Amino acid sequence: MAKPASFNKKELERKKELKRKEKQQRKDERKAQGVSSFDEMIAYVDENGMITSTPPDPDKKQKIVLENIAVSTPKKEEVEAKALKGSVESFNYDKGYGFIKHADSMDNYFFHISNAPANIAEGNMVAFELERGQKGMNAVKIALIK
Repeated sequence: MAKPASFNKKELERKKELKRKEKQQRKDERKAQGVSSFDEMIAYVDENGMITSTPPDPDKKQKIVLENIAVSTPKKEEVEAKALKGSVESFNYDKGYGFIKHADSMDNYFFHISNAPANIAEGNMVAFELERGQKGMNAVKIALIK
């Protein structure tokens, strides 16, 4: 035999039923007010990036050629390396390295003897290119300027 429902349980069920009725009543009121349709809620973006309520004109649509779109960075061979000029600031022949001071920016760049001519010395004017090394930019492809 089932136990009779307690007063608390009856009260909770009554509150749930009231909430359901209130929710249904609010839903009916919204329907009666005629909430806008989905088509009225749609917004469009024009050619200037502004939001409008009118759809875009298909005649103003620009044609895009897929071959003209660059998706990647240029290959290393395509980028021209510009030769920079500077002077040998210091050079240690025994250790095989030195520093070149760039003529325009006064920045110093490390170089190794393997990237320089054998007869390089301090004070020589040189042309060089830059390459990223482990600790910063390094001078490579060094050539003496006469």
